[in-house]
Amino acid sequence: MRVVLTGCAGFIGSHLAERLVADGWHVTGVDAFTDYYDPALKHANLLPLAGERRFDLVEGNLVDLDIPALLADRPAVIHLAAQAGVRASFGEGFDRYVRDNVLASQRMLEAAQATGCRRVVYASSSSVYGDAAAYPCVEAATPRSPRSPYGVTKSMGEDLAAVYRAGGLETVGLRYFTVYGPRQRPDMAMTRLCRAALGGPSFPVMGDGSQSRDFTYVADAVDATVRAMRSDRDLPPVLNVGGGQEATLRQVIDLVGSIAGTPVPLEWGPAQRGDVRRTGADTSLAREVLGWSPTTTLAEGLAAQFAWAAGTAEPSLELRASA
Repeated sequence: MRVVLTGCAGFIGSHLAERLVADGWHVTGVDAFTDYYDPALKHANLLPLAGERRFDLVEGNLVDLDIPALLADRPAVIHLAAQAGVRASFGEGFDRYVRDNVLASQRMLEAAQATGCRRVVYASSSSVYGDAAAYPCVEAATPRSPRSPYGVTKSMGEDLAAVYRAGGLETVGLRYFTVYGPRQRPDMAMTRLCRAALGGPSFPVMGDGSQSRDFTYVADAVDATVRAMRSDRDLPPVLNVGGGQEATLRQVIDLVGSIAGTPVPLEWGPAQRGDVRRTGADTSLAREVLGWSPTTTLAEGLAAQFAWAAGTAEPSLELRASA
C-alpha cells in the first residue's frame, strides 16, 4: 500500500505522514520546503520519520516535478501542498499563490487522471465560504464567497477538481476549519498565543477579539483525511472538517492564559483585510459518509499545543491509529 502525500513536511502533512506510516502504509512524501517560514522547522517536523523504511522524501515543487513518474504505479494520493496565509495573498505575492495552489493542483490532477489513480483527496479550506449569511456552513447549501485571494485559489482548486471528477477521476476536497495543535505554523494565532504566554512577543489582536472560529485539532483533521482516502464508498466532492469547538479569539486568549497560569500579553491593532468574522462547520456529511467525528476538546488540544510550545509535549494526542 503506497500513498503519495504532498506537503508532507508541513503542519498537517507531517502528522498525517506519521499516522499513515503507523497504519502500515508506505508514504512517498513530497515537499518544496519553501521559505514562507523557516524551512528548518519543516525539516524538524519530519525528524520522527528519520530512518523509517516506509517513508521516502522527494524534495521539489509540483510545478516542476515529473508527477506522472511519481504516480506511475497508481498510488493513493493526498494533496496538501499549497501556499498558505490569507494576508500575504494580497498584492504582488499573489503570483506565488497562483503557482503553488492553482497550477500545482492542476498538474497533480492531470497526472492522477492520466496514470489511472483511483482517488485524489485534497486540502480545501473554510476560507471558500467567506462571511456566510448563516451558520453553520453546509457544503451543498452555503455559497462560496471567499474574501481573500488565498480563498479564491482554494475555491479555484475545487473547480479544477470538479473538472477532473467529471472526467472520471474521483476527487474529494476537505474544507478544513482552523486546524491547530503541535507543529502549527509560527505565523498562526495559536502558536503566537502560546509563545506570548511563554515570554515571547505580545500577541497582536487584530480587531476587537470577538471574531470566532470553528477550531479543529490536528489529529482529528488527520483522522478525517485518512478515512477519506481509505473509504470504499463513492464520496461527495467536498466535505467540511470542523472540530465543533467554536470560540471567540477573546475566549481562546483566556484559555491559553489559564493553561499557562499567567495572562497573555496583548497588543491591539485594527482588523485586517481578508479576515472573516466567523467560521462554523456543519459536519453531518463527513460524520455520515466517513464514520468520523472529532474527539479532542479545545481545552485538551490547546493544552497539548502549549506543552509542545514549551518543549514538554506528550505524544498521546498527536498520533492515533486507525479505528
